[in-house]
Amino acid sequence: MKWSDLERERARLGRPFVIAHRGAPKEEPENTLASFARALKQGADVLETDLRFSRDGEIVLFHDATLERMTDGAGTVSEQSLARLKRLETRRPNGTLTAERIPTLVELLAMTGAQTPLLLELKDERFIEERYARRFIDTLAGYGMLDRAAVISFQPALVHAVRQLYPPLIAGYVTLSNPRPPRDAQLAGPFWPLLLLNPLYVRTVHRRGSIIAPLDPNPLPRLALYRALGVDALLADEPGPVVRALTSTNG
Repeated sequence: MKWSDLERERARLGRPFVIAHRGAPKEEPENTLASFARALKQGADVLETDLRFSRDGEIVLFHDATLERMTDGAGTVSEQSLARLKRLETRRPNGTLTAERIPTLVELLAMTGAQTPLLLELKDERFIEERYARRFIDTLAGYGMLDRAAVISFQPALVHAVRQLYPPLIAGYVTLSNPRPPRDAQLAGPFWPLLLLNPLYVRTVHRRGSIIAPLDPNPLPRLALYRALGVDALLADEPGPVVRALTSTNG
């Protein structure tokens, strides 16, 4: 699926898309290939992950700025070479270490055959620099993924820097506090309570021809709300149960 086809594909499915938030992080180490493979097996439509650069400029999939929570390493991701990062073990949800390694964006593209839609959150401030933004765009282009990838960030400047190099890229913002939909984005990711503060949020986003995916990694308690509002996609830390719940309500 191309992101530009989302509206048509959503109508065909009759339900919101399920976006696997960091894969299946309740079962596997988040943002690892095992986590993404588990999410796809559970029926996730889209994979969401976080992008940072290693010291030597490789794009790696890692949420935190530092290594301690998710690995047996220490220090900041940006200060480590890819070779060093690859020696680290990652942690399961219960904290035990595994042989799963920190993957690169290229490894994820190869694993999925460059066919699975991706939602890529830009975490590293180096995306503002043209050479780093160019490396990102060239990586997607090399795998034919420019129309199957969308970028988001809490920092609009990172999104703007990337889109300057490829304006057709689907891009948007995440917010924890702004109850007004972004005007210059194709994708809106508001923290879910903002939809209650602004009941017209979804309608406004759709009127502008944009996509909405609320920031809510545990959407099961609010599925009825999201279906009533007509959101386009749902984040999920546990994609399997969300897919099953949405499918059963369709039946």
